[in-house]
Amino acid sequence: MMVHFRKRFNEADLSRINEAITRTEAKKKAESKANDDSDPDEEPPPEGRLLIDATCAPADIRFPTDLSLVNEGREKTEELIDQLFEPLIGSRRKPRTYRIEARKAFLAITKQRKAKGKKKRAALRKQLGYLGRNLRTIDELLDCEQSARAELSTKQWRSLWIIREMHRQQQWMYQEQENRIPDRIVSISQPHVRTIVRMKAGRAYEFGAKLSVSHEGGYCFVERLSWDPYNECNDLEAQAEAYRRRHRCYPAVICADQIYRTRANRIWCAAHSIRLSAIALGRPSANKAKEQRKELRTDEKARNAIEGKFGQAKRAHSLGCIMTKLDQTSITAILMNFIVINLKRAVASPRFFAFFQQLLGLMNWNEAASRPPRSSRLNFVRVP
Repeated sequence: MMVHFRKRFNEADLSRINEAITRTEAKKKAESKANDDSDPDEEPPPEGRLLIDATCAPADIRFPTDLSLVNEGREKTEELIDQLFEPLIGSRRKPRTYRIEARKAFLAITKQRKAKGKKKRAALRKQLGYLGRNLRTIDELLDCEQSARAELSTKQWRSLWIIREMHRQQQWMYQEQENRIPDRIVSISQPHVRTIVRMKAGRAYEFGAKLSVSHEGGYCFVERLSWDPYNECNDLEAQAEAYRRRHRCYPAVICADQIYRTRANRIWCAAHSIRLSAIALGRPSANKAKEQRKELRTDEKARNAIEGKFGQAKRAHSLGCIMTKLDQTSITAILMNFIVINLKRAVASPRFFAFFQQLLGLMNWNEAASRPPRSSRLNFVRVP
């Protein structure tokens, strides 16, 4: 039932819930700007500090290799052949699958500690041949009227389509001797998962969703979530506009990683009077360079807050390993991590009770209607 419960919340609904947690503080700042004597049509000056960064939410899958994926697809197709051939038992001979030979060939290469590239390629060619033979056998059985009685479930049809696409991708990469292909499938159970190149110590690659997060005043906002890899430097403008939508002004300072310090982002920030945490291009004077380095160190210390939120979400919560299987439920699980983190921050704030009263007003509960009738009430007797 938790799967059906998570499906009821989409990304837009969870984003509105997340923003409602910080609505009290943001609303007071916006009202103070609106009550100023300044012209309402005039753009307010930048104010505040915005921290931005991107991270990956790894999915609960084993490390994918071409050989293990093809072997998993071969085993699943053998189960489908057994189910489709069951109505034909006694009327015709069962098609060959060579499952024993294929299993031995797979174990012979996986048990080796350091197998060479030629041996891996030869083992992959064998497994692709076994899998292609099984897929052709399934097509023949599906064309038979008697085997059509063994109806496949929706999950099995979906798995069969994923295996066909995975076999096509692996066959193309084997023939072209390539390691990359668009929308590469790395998991049969979760085909929406993609490879995210991180190039960090111990984790050069991660497999899951990539998300861009903004941090302001102790609260986190997920501005973008995608299963496909992307360059997060293009999200700086959108994150600044989201800050403006919440506070009616641009941030005075944006603390970001080095990947955000592109020339296009520098020009955009300078046009909106925003200081980006980066050393100016060119050769500055000795005194100016010293001031810029000191200012950059201060911004780097402030940027540790968003890195700490990532650590809190991955170590104290479930962002480090998303256990859900569907793409929609996985997005719900990822966003719920940040909602819980923001709720913890809101509970520590003295304005939490004001937010709670506002949340009760949004629910518009009718206490009289929700109260059970007197006849259905239970009378508890205190036992001496």
